Amino acid sequence: MDAAPSHRTDNTQSGTPLLELSNITKEFPGCLANDQISFRIMPGEVHALLGENGAGKSTLVKIIYGVLKADEGRIAWLGKDVSIAGPSSARHMGIGMVFQHFSLFDSLTVLENIALAATDERDRTKLRDKVLEVSHSYGLPLDPDRHVHSLSVGERQRIEIVRCLLQNPKLLILDEPTSVLTPQEVERLFETLRQLAAEGCAILYISHKLEEVKALCETATILRGGKVVADCDPRVETARSMAEMMIGEKLQAPNRAGRDGESIHRLVVSHLSLQSEDQFGTDLDDVSFSVSSGEILGIAGIAGNGQTELMAVLTGESVVPDNMDAIVIDEQPIAHKGPKTRRSLGAAFVPEERNGHGAVPSMPLTENALLTAFRRMGLVRRGIIDGGKTRDFAEDIISQFDVRTSGSGSDAGSLSGGNLQKFVVGREIIQRPNVLVICQPTWGVDAGAASAIHQALLDLAANGAAVLVISQDLDEIFAICDRVAVISEGRLSDTRGIKSVTVDEIGLLMGGLHDLAGSDGTGQDAPALAEAGHD
Repeated sequence: MDAAPSHRTDNTQSGTPLLELSNITKEFPGCLANDQISFRIMPGEVHALLGENGAGKSTLVKIIYGVLKADEGRIAWLGKDVSIAGPSSARHMGIGMVFQHFSLFDSLTVLENIALAATDERDRTKLRDKVLEVSHSYGLPLDPDRHVHSLSVGERQRIEIVRCLLQNPKLLILDEPTSVLTPQEVERLFETLRQLAAEGCAILYISHKLEEVKALCETATILRGGKVVADCDPRVETARSMAEMMIGEKLQAPNRAGRDGESIHRLVVSHLSLQSEDQFGTDLDDVSFSVSSGEILGIAGIAGNGQTELMAVLTGESVVPDNMDAIVIDEQPIAHKGPKTRRSLGAAFVPEERNGHGAVPSMPLTENALLTAFRRMGLVRRGIIDGGKTRDFAEDIISQFDVRTSGSGSDAGSLSGGNLQKFVVGREIIQRPNVLVICQPTWGVDAGAASAIHQALLDLAANGAAVLVISQDLDEIFAICDRVAVISEGRLSDTRGIKSVTVDEIGLLMGGLHDLAGSDGTGQDAPALAEAGHD
């Protein structure tokens, strides 16, 4: 590998912190987001920032990157007090950030997207050469001339990282960087981050995946309720011990209850093909699977491989008018019917995008509770909303799923992402559906909340529901699912028993190696059928 551009500074080997925060405080109306937070990051250090949803991580990072200004406290950069006026000022100092949600234009090329953020290089040929040099040096191969819509999610993340590296940062902030990557892509990313750290670039790493934190980070600062509650070395801690520091109590492992009664097919999808309505979307190609009462089927895959289209056709937002038997719920063909009919049959849905799709940000939680539950929970009588019953239902969700909010009258948009996710998931599960289709159930949710959601899904299945989990998180798939299939380029692999497949095999399937899974012509392999209790 060619020698990479050096990120080392004169202070790399000295005792001067690269970044030091002292007593950082930030308050919003009704919420003390950061309360006297202090910690330091040394040059070349890989430092984790951990905490529950609503612990104050996002606010703190926005202060470091100049998006927000602290009410109180001091920020020192290489031993000198600084005021970070905005993201441009942060980048000029040497702070780069890769956000969880990418800011790329699908219709532009890799080079064009990078050029939009390149402030010091106007010559397109020179910029192209720099992109190739940096991407090669750090093991992040990119073709500058490819259009973004043709790239995998892992490749898109490389664009964001290379865009930051072109600024030669001294501190790189990564927010949930592995949530959309295969295991193989995660390891490749970690190799790049270790190389950057060896050259003196500090990494501030934000993640809910604590096993990855153990593998990568050497220091961790843990927040709870806006305060620093612990500093630790993740390499000598366990994922459980760090999670318990985050939530302040013992973490309960999900418990698989026994499942009684005869198993019946509740959701059956047969030879489903659908052209995407999005010009950059993915067409579904002859998708078949079934989910029975009492089981959880996981569909894994990298984002952008047809999950959005599959979710839309299962919810009824997209219909299949010429093949009504393509989707059957409790023996009722409904592929040509919309969401109302599907919910009337006892189906419930949790979409991937909670803000704006799963909930209306400008509406209070009581009204958001009403949106999908008014029939099943009897919240409307003779066309009149029962305000008291609706409020009680919303408060039940808040209580049972530990939604951190000032009350049921709070707007959905005022909640942190993780707390809104808990509310949306809780709203559907409390309705006790016969079929639940849930996409990314714990994306952006802390360990304690994720454990609670997983337990709720297991309990729902134990009570006879069929649960379909569409997720990019393989740890989640292996923790709660009975069988698993992989969606790639709109095609679904054969389903396999969760005990008969490895994480690496699923990762390869996610990368497009469709012939890895054996086939018996049914869409399910024989061991998986036996294990799931099918005849």
